[in-house]
Amino acid sequence: MKKRPSINPWAWVPSLYFAEGIPNVIVTVVSLVMYKQMGLSNAAITFYTTWLNLPWLIKPLWSPFVDIIRTKRFWVVAMELFIGAALAGVAFTIPTHWWFQSTMFFFFLMAFSSATHDIAADGFYMLGLSQHDQSLFVGIRSTFYRFAMIFGQGVLVMVAGNLQVLFRNSIRLSWSLTFYGLTGLFIALWLWHRFILPHPREDHPRKGVTMNDVWHELGQTIVTFFTKPYIVTAILFMLFYRMPEGFLTKITPLFLIDSASNGGLGLSPQEYGFVSGTVGVIGLLLGGILGGMAVSRDGLRRWLWPMVCAITIPDLVYVYLSYSMTNNLMIVSACLFFEQFGYGFGFTAYMLYLIYFSQGDYKTSHYALCTFFMTASLMLPGLVSGWMQEQMGYRMYFVLVMAFCLVTYIVTKLVHIDPEFGKK
Repeated sequence: MKKRPSINPWAWVPSLYFAEGIPNVIVTVVSLVMYKQMGLSNAAITFYTTWLNLPWLIKPLWSPFVDIIRTKRFWVVAMELFIGAALAGVAFTIPTHWWFQSTMFFFFLMAFSSATHDIAADGFYMLGLSQHDQSLFVGIRSTFYRFAMIFGQGVLVMVAGNLQVLFRNSIRLSWSLTFYGLTGLFIALWLWHRFILPHPREDHPRKGVTMNDVWHELGQTIVTFFTKPYIVTAILFMLFYRMPEGFLTKITPLFLIDSASNGGLGLSPQEYGFVSGTVGVIGLLLGGILGGMAVSRDGLRRWLWPMVCAITIPDLVYVYLSYSMTNNLMIVSACLFFEQFGYGFGFTAYMLYLIYFSQGDYKTSHYALCTFFMTASLMLPGLVSGWMQEQMGYRMYFVLVMAFCLVTYIVTKLVHIDPEFGKK
């Protein structure tokens, strides 16, 4: 057989993980801003958009089937086509009378396709690269995933805001054009990967594996996971370590763009895109990098409590902003940088604990189950966060979030971690 030419990983790894990040940030963040501008209440926005996380929540249940049906390359390319179609669906239906139901349908299609794309892309990364290149490009793929966050949460929101100025505050037309442009970008990514992704020899469906084998293996994974030592305290930690963040994730974008008469800061889309989508994401990235460096030097146990403080105490900035109601963009930017830097630093402890608890047999499958609890930790508070905020206002809501930090301290006190884990 004719040998296929090798393809430089630089040609596809950055674009693959940029494509992986875009639909995630569109569904989880950009949809909030769009629905807020289109007049939905905070309670409705947080309740309905939280359900869009469901495909990522149950991702471990269908990930085995991606292994036995077609190739990873097939799933990557197919899901990018579906994501492009979903983006076009959102763009087409925004100006219609049934805009909410239809856009929610296409956002859910996008979320399901994105979760499946995550499974296939991560598997394809390991098949398409040597072990040396996997280590070399792990930072590259993470960086371009973060670039996707900046592009989606920052650039796209600013583009929508500029279009609103150009078209005399026509919000629906502006968002529709933004999503049409994003559709074109994703179709270009789909075409690029359709032709440029390599064809690894190992990328083939698992032969001789039946559906019964998959269900049996899934059952074994679940049984061995729930019989691990310290399983109760581990689940409590996975569910409640990020409890304050779970109540903030959906509300803070709404607070930043809500009008002053409703207790918000009243930022324009351009200002929000700069403050949250650019300055905030840079702070998040720097905090994560420094967190990883600290743990690699002294171990997770040594840095656990400093990271707990980093992920909770900076949330005070929202209490300050809700009382000061400042319109100084520099002050708002500094506050969000500080909060997101602390979150990035503190989140390192959470992610490394998932790796730590997944050690042993069924490592990959157990880690997937840990990500189930990770997604649930944000979904459960998100379902009620908007309703709670509307009942008490932004100020008292942010004060209540600070009280929830006590739960983070309690579950951290209970958790068990080997003092040597994470050291260089």
